[in-house]
Amino acid sequence: MQQAAKEQLARQAETAGWLEPSFEVEVVRTSRPLAPCAQAIRVEAADVRNPARMRFVAVCPDQGGWRYDFVTRNKISAKVAVAAADVPAGKLLAPGDLLLERHDISGMPDTFSDLGAVQEMSARRSLRAGDVLRQNMLVAPPLVKRGEPVRIVAKRDQIEVSMSGEALDTGARGAVVRVKNASGVTIRARVTEQGTVEPAELPAAN
Repeated sequence: MQQAAKEQLARQAETAGWLEPSFEVEVVRTSRPLAPCAQAIRVEAADVRNPARMRFVAVCPDQGGWRYDFVTRNKISAKVAVAAADVPAGKLLAPGDLLLERHDISGMPDTFSDLGAVQEMSARRSLRAGDVLRQNMLVAPPLVKRGEPVRIVAKRDQIEVSMSGEALDTGARGAVVRVKNASGVTIRARVTEQGTVEPAELPAAN
């Protein structure tokens, strides 16, 4: 059960991008005795949505075999982004505001292990030095605002074409907004940087 839980956590860590994750797994004891099984017992995941508490099933494949449920309690730690100093609400985060520290994230699946992902985001509320940064604490600042001029840039291979336009929506980096181009035609565009968009039909730029 411990091995199955650790393998499942390792897969979730890879998907979530946790940095240097570490796991401690405790199998909750059961008072039910396990009957003998002539074949190798198979372990199946039953409910692994919550990394801190997962449920597995032990299956004896003998004819007329048995199935028993087991619960694991898991402690997960990883290096995550924390506030290096007090940050007032609304301030854009700069590299000097951030640190990577190891913390218990068992009940915090929405942390960040990539400092680049939170730089230039702003704090929804005041942060204290040492606070572990979570998604609900931060907001991406708008790079285009409704009614303001924007530059529409379309790149394909070595060719770049640009024209002026007007944003009809407000959006942060990566958001798809409506833009009226210089010809008066409304298009869907993806926000790429401050005051700049690209046609949404183009693949997202790296």
